[in-house]
Amino acid sequence: MNSIRIVMAALLAACLVTGAQAAEKAAPAPAVKGTVQAEVTFDDPLGRSTPQGTVLGFLKAMQREDYERAVDFLDTRQTGKRAEQLARELKYILDQGLLNIKTTLSSKPEGNLQDNLPDNRELVGTVKTKRGEYKILLERVQKENNPPVWLFSSETLKLVPQIYEDIDIPWIERHLPAVLTENLLAGQPLYRWLIPLLVIPLALLVGWLFTKVLIALVRKPIRNRFGEAVMIKLRGIRNPLMLLFASGAVYTISLGSASLLARLFWTFLASTLAVVGLTWLLLYLIDAGAEIIERRRPEAANAVIRLSATLMKALAVIVGLVVIFYYFAGINVTAVVAGLGIGGIAVAFAAQKSIENFFGGLFLVWDKPIRLGDFCRAGEHQGTVEHIGIRSTQIRTLARTLVSIPNGQLSAISVENFAMRDRFLFRHTLNLRYETTADQLRYLLTQIRELLYQHPRVDSATARVRFVAFGQSSIDVEIFAYVLETAQEPFLAVQEDLLLRIMDLVEAGGSGFAFPSQTLYMAKDGGLDAEKSRTAAETVGRWRDQGELPFPDHRPVRVSQLEGTLEYPPKGSILRNEDKG
Repeated sequence: MNSIRIVMAALLAACLVTGAQAAEKAAPAPAVKGTVQAEVTFDDPLGRSTPQGTVLGFLKAMQREDYERAVDFLDTRQTGKRAEQLARELKYILDQGLLNIKTTLSSKPEGNLQDNLPDNRELVGTVKTKRGEYKILLERVQKENNPPVWLFSSETLKLVPQIYEDIDIPWIERHLPAVLTENLLAGQPLYRWLIPLLVIPLALLVGWLFTKVLIALVRKPIRNRFGEAVMIKLRGIRNPLMLLFASGAVYTISLGSASLLARLFWTFLASTLAVVGLTWLLLYLIDAGAEIIERRRPEAANAVIRLSATLMKALAVIVGLVVIFYYFAGINVTAVVAGLGIGGIAVAFAAQKSIENFFGGLFLVWDKPIRLGDFCRAGEHQGTVEHIGIRSTQIRTLARTLVSIPNGQLSAISVENFAMRDRFLFRHTLNLRYETTADQLRYLLTQIRELLYQHPRVDSATARVRFVAFGQSSIDVEIFAYVLETAQEPFLAVQEDLLLRIMDLVEAGGSGFAFPSQTLYMAKDGGLDAEKSRTAAETVGRWRDQGELPFPDHRPVRVSQLEGTLEYPPKGSILRNEDKG
C-alpha cells in the first residue's frame, strides 16, 4: 500500500505542476500537420494565440490592475479612460454574471471547431440577466499584417454597458461586512482570500461523511461475499473515496465563487482531485481483485496474477496522466498516443522473448497442461514440476537436477503429463523357447488370458494375449492390458504381481523363456518336462474333443464367469494380512 501512496503522490504533484504551468503560461499548443485548418502559428507575447490564453491573460491583467494591458485583449476602438472602464465592466460581468462558463477553453490556435460556431468565433460562456441571456464571445482578428489573435469580440463589447447595468451586486457581498468587501489584497476583496480556508476543510469533511456512510452500507455484503481478507484490503479505498467526494464538494462550492479566475481555479482543482481519486480507487480495486483471483486459482498462478495487476495499475496511472495533460494542459493526445505506439513497438521488439515467456506463463496457468507436483515429459526433459514462474518453469529430473525451461518454449512444444492419466498400460512380450509345442502354447495363451480376466485391478475389456511372431531365438507372445491404477507405485505393485503369476504359468505349462543371446552352451540339455508337456497336451485335447477350445478367443459367458475371481493380493501377501487385521 505504501507503493500506491507514493504513486498517487507523484501523480497529484504532476497534475498540480501541469495545472500551474497551464494557468501561468496559457500558451497555445502548436498546430499538428494534417488536422483541420493546420497552419504555421506563432506564440503571441500576450498569450492571445489561443482562446484560453486570451481569457486568462485578460483576467490576470485586471487582477494586477494593469488596465492598459487588459485593453489589448479587447477588439475595441475606444481608448484611454473609456477603454479602461469597458475593461472593468467586462471583468465585473465575467466575475459576477458568467454563470454557464466553458471551463475547458480551447488551447489550440484554431479554437474549438466542433462548437457549431464560425471558425473565427469561440464561446466563453453565457450571462443571464433580467432582460435575457447574452453570449460572451471571442473572435479571431487579424489587423494589418500582424498574425491573427483572439480578442473579446466587438459584438460582445457593445453589450457590456447594458449587461453591467443589469447585474446585481453578489448576494455574498450584500451580507458581508464592508471591511471584507471594500478592502483589497492583490486586487481582490479580503473575503475572497478567506474562502479557500473554509472551502477545503468543508470539502474534506463532506467527503469523509459520504465515505463513512458508503463503507457502512457495503461492509456487510462484501464480507459475506468475499470474506474478511478482501474487506480488510478494501478498507484502503476510504482515502480515494473521500478524495472523490471532496472533489464533488469543491466543484459545487466553486459555482458560488465571486471571481471568474477563482471559479476556473476551483474547477481545475475539483477536476484534478476527481481524476487522482478515481485513479487511486482503481489501484486499490485492482489489488483487491488480484487477491480474490489468487484465492481461487492455483498457487502457480500467483506470479502471473501479480504481474498482470502491476501492468493494469501502471496503465491506470498512465491514463490518468493523459487525461490531466489533455484537459488541463492542452497536450495533443494523438501525438502522445502515436509516440507511445512507436515506443511500444520498439520495446516489443527489444523484449520479444520476455513478452513471449510472459504470455507462455499465462497459458500454462490458465490452460493447466501441467501443475505443480505433476510428473511430465517436456521435450528431452522428464521429471516433476517444482515451479511455474513468469519467465520459466522448473522441472526436477530423475537425476535430481533442476532444469529451467522458458515458458515461451514450453508452450510451443509437446508436453506429456503422466499425472493426468486415468490408467496404466501393461504391455510385455514373452519370448518362449522353440521347444514349446503348439498345444503347450495354446495352454499358456488360455491361462494368461484367464489370469488377466480374473485380476481385479485389470480392465478385462482391454485384455489381449496373442501369439504374434516367430523371433530369431524365441516364440513371441504379446500381453496387452490396462491396469486400473492412476499412481506409479500401485501400478508397479500390480505389474509385479502379474509378471510373477505369468512366470508360474509358463513353468506350469512346461515351457520356458528363451535366451536372446548368441551364446553357445556346451552342456547336456535336459529338455522339457515330459510329464508336464503330456498334461498340457491332454488338457488341450480334451478341450478340442469337447468343443471348448478357446480360440480365437473365450466365449463371453466364460469371460464373465472368470472376471475378478482371482485372489489379489495373493495368498500369503503382507497386504492381505493387513487387510484382515
